Amino acid sequence: MARLISVAGARGPAYGDAVADGGFRVAVVGATGLVGQTQLGVLEQRGFPVAELVPLASQRSAGQYVRFRGEQIAVREARPDAFDGLDLVFFAATGDLSASLAPEAVARGAVVIDKSNTWRMDPQVPLVVPEINAAAVDRHAGILACPNCTTIGMVMALEPVRRVAGIRSVVATTLQSPSGAGKDGAEELARQAEAAAAGRPITPSAFPTQIYDNVIPLCERFADGPGGYSTEELKLLRETRKIFDDDTVDVAMTCVRVPVAVGHSCSLLVETERLISVAQARQAIAEFPGVRLVDDPATNTFPTPQDVAGTDDVLVGRVRQDLNSERLWLWSVVDNLRKGAATNAVQIAETLIAREVLKSG
Repeated sequence: MARLISVAGARGPAYGDAVADGGFRVAVVGATGLVGQTQLGVLEQRGFPVAELVPLASQRSAGQYVRFRGEQIAVREARPDAFDGLDLVFFAATGDLSASLAPEAVARGAVVIDKSNTWRMDPQVPLVVPEINAAAVDRHAGILACPNCTTIGMVMALEPVRRVAGIRSVVATTLQSPSGAGKDGAEELARQAEAAAAGRPITPSAFPTQIYDNVIPLCERFADGPGGYSTEELKLLRETRKIFDDDTVDVAMTCVRVPVAVGHSCSLLVETERLISVAQARQAIAEFPGVRLVDDPATNTFPTPQDVAGTDDVLVGRVRQDLNSERLWLWSVVDNLRKGAATNAVQIAETLIAREVLKSG
């Protein structure tokens, strides 16, 4: 590695010396997957200073090609020696691959930003949503983690309110796209829709039952520990507490898969520590970076998954007071492939540069 990079800001093309130095050698592990493909697009769209791109994947996908900046680049197998000489590695692959290879990448001098569940709750690994806890990147020891795609949308909606009034508890019901389960989930919805249109039988494989024209209140495996909760549900509690650095925040939750191509929605009933009016909440939400208030009852204008697909802002609406308490209702929607995954990972890298933590070499 060479030297620390100094830049003016953490968003867009303001990468300062990183560009002057020729940029970074960057790898994307899982480059052929749904999030990996989105990751490549986000890197290109945000003008991230990539001097060399190294697309990596499992042995099964090695030899395929991905497109980046108008070029076709061959995908190599993700193995320890593939990380030699790299500056930055995005893991958009399975947890098993991240568990075995992320330490190898760090040992060879790279900084790892991981999207899987593998490292999120490790006390030595920062769990980062840059708009909320950017300073957490300063204490990384080589690996940084992205939260679950549903958690990101939820905490982005909550943070404006938390900064004004604090948060004591949240009751969350999520409506999650099958694409949150990766390419297999997205393809299953499309395949089942085609089968239904053709009058063919529908056989589930990625999910425990049919997802087309249906909802599945599980997402997707039961967790060890508290009875009756899925792993997806417990992530909302544990990851929120870590991001907020507050183990007193209570999150009660139900996660549901719905037949929507892209976009995770969340209904939130929020108990604050201090009284906050609907007007104050709306103003805080409207002013918070990365969040857009879409809330016009007069015209029935509220956020939907179709509105958020392909964008990076978290959309928030249906801001109202509970009829029986001083709690607030919110409705949020996030593109689970972009801000819920790929964009947040790139923003973490941008934050590392802005805070003079990431080196190029």
